Amino acid sequence: MNGTLLLPRGFRFGGASCGLKRSGAPDLALVVANATASVAAAFTSNLVRAAPVVVSEDHLRRSRGRMRAIIVNSGNANCCTGAAGLAAARRMARAMADEVGCRPEEVFVCSTGVIGKPLKVEKIVAAVPALLPALGSGPEAFAALSRGILTTDTRSKTASASVRIAGRTVHIAGCTKGAGMIAPQFLPPHATMLAFLLTDAAISPPLLRRALAAVIGTTFDSITVDGDTSTNDTVALFASGASAARISSARSAGFRRFVRALERVCRSLALQIVADGEGARHVIGIDVRGASDARSAAAVARTIAHSPLVKTALAGADPNWGRILAAAGRAGVPFDPAKASITLAGVPVFRRGRPLPFDERTAHAGMGRHEYTMHVDLAAGRGRARMWTCELSEGYVRINADYRT
Repeated sequence: MNGTLLLPRGFRFGGASCGLKRSGAPDLALVVANATASVAAAFTSNLVRAAPVVVSEDHLRRSRGRMRAIIVNSGNANCCTGAAGLAAARRMARAMADEVGCRPEEVFVCSTGVIGKPLKVEKIVAAVPALLPALGSGPEAFAALSRGILTTDTRSKTASASVRIAGRTVHIAGCTKGAGMIAPQFLPPHATMLAFLLTDAAISPPLLRRALAAVIGTTFDSITVDGDTSTNDTVALFASGASAARISSARSAGFRRFVRALERVCRSLALQIVADGEGARHVIGIDVRGASDARSAAAVARTIAHSPLVKTALAGADPNWGRILAAAGRAGVPFDPAKASITLAGVPVFRRGRPLPFDERTAHAGMGRHEYTMHVDLAAGRGRARMWTCELSEGYVRINADYRT
């Protein structure tokens, strides 16, 4: 997934610095569809919502899911900035629309960075006319796009896939950012998580919304770094139609293949976020089974993943199964602890309500690997869910203690 990117046709993209970040690092990213594209999106469920989230939701509704461009700034979240923040987000859209030759409501707007600081939107507006002609459709341009959206990330995150539909090849590519303030909880159709997905499939906005809704729950909604849901979380999926591979029904084999490919891209991006979690060294899968239903299993997995005591034990590769069982017990999901079992990194440590003798060194070594899974069986039904998380380390504390100052 992370080798040579398979880039979809029908788009240009890029990124640059417009001066929002004092370091001079890239802080502006643009995507332009060569023609009007179908669009689907999901936004944060946080009641505190950044201005670009409000504006993009409005634009998506007014354009009826047909848009031309994306403009993203990093280094400033444009959140809790009042009427001035809304005006700034709308000015970003208008500046992009003027250069692309479309209506402002055909522009998707995103921001990420510090909350509560006025956005110096004039720097963005001044940079757009120069950056737009420099956009490209190749790997270097996509790399520039992926760099322009980063904040505390240590690296860019990209993924792609291809699939055959109606005898034609369809490409899906995406980039994302996120390292802290990661516990996405998106509204239906199903630091901040932003994800931009591009495809050259020919598909209507309603079908595209259905495809995105089908994959979010098992990908972006199934990761957490610190349990904090951002004010700016956004996933946007644009379809140019440039492949001429038409998907006209949700019951078609082509739609099913498209959804599977989209899920592969989204899962890769989601796991890259966890792997780059602030101060993280491990990616831990939390596989909960035996719940009364999938929703209950997800609640247990999420509670375990959010527990500071569990996450600090993970930081020390400490097989402290008691913390895991205690977290499961407060998830609000009925089960009998006397029937539950836990396995850590392949080592059974608790079975049917009783602690097992196990080799501490073997368990510690398994939990020291970059990636491993813990299995929790509640023995109360057939419901199953999986979350991915990372540990809570000293590095995370240092990064977030000094983030603003």
